[in-house]
Amino acid sequence: MFLRTESFKQFIRLYPIVTSLIAIQLVVWLLILLFPIGIGDALFQWGAGVNLLIHQGEYWRLVSAIFIHDPNGIMHVLFNCFSLVLFGPALEQMLGKLKFLLVFLFTGAFGNLFTYIIEPTQFTIHFGASGAIYGLLGLYLYMIFFRKHLIDPSSSQIVIVILIIGVLMSLFRPNINLAAHLFGLIGGFALGPIILSRAKPYNPWLKQRSREDSTASFDPNRWNKRRFPWKKYVIPLLWGIVIILGLLGLFGGIL
Repeated sequence: MFLRTESFKQFIRLYPIVTSLIAIQLVVWLLILLFPIGIGDALFQWGAGVNLLIHQGEYWRLVSAIFIHDPNGIMHVLFNCFSLVLFGPALEQMLGKLKFLLVFLFTGAFGNLFTYIIEPTQFTIHFGASGAIYGLLGLYLYMIFFRKHLIDPSSSQIVIVILIIGVLMSLFRPNINLAAHLFGLIGGFALGPIILSRAKPYNPWLKQRSREDSTASFDPNRWNKRRFPWKKYVIPLLWGIVIILGLLGLFGGIL
């Protein structure tokens, strides 16, 4: 489910919502980074989750804060984008574009809402898509417990490892929005019975057919060309990336 073999062009065509969410996060982060005086500052001031302003009625910040990242937090925004690339495509196919977008926005806003409720001071400022990412993981966690036919064992292991690392870091690392992480996770899990009621298992053959349909001419040797020897290294490589990201998060506080 989490193995990405599409080309960049195929990825955009097959997963437009995931692509759009990543693009918005990166563009907003770059604007804030490159134009600290002007449009970047205006975006941050308008969209960040400032509890005092939410208390005064600026409720859109519960959603807009999902797309705001610290201009100095490059690892944070990159980790969130990588997580979307890793965990988003399968859900976008399984749920459909609209449901996937609603899950992402709802769980992100749900985490921000409880950040607003739980944090002791109204001057707390919070931002980032981590709550929504944990929401996607929460949905996968529901599959693991109650919809086992929707997720394969190796994907289940990856989700469990990521969750264990993420929750531990959320608990013990400073400057981590624990409320957004935990309640984003809870929100995704709670959506499981509703959002997965008609979901179909992820079908990698859909993207396979898409690649075949995009081939302009018939090549009798096309199956042999696909037998690349490096395929046996893909799963270890994926696990290596997961472990490296976990270590980066442990020592750099990127979650």
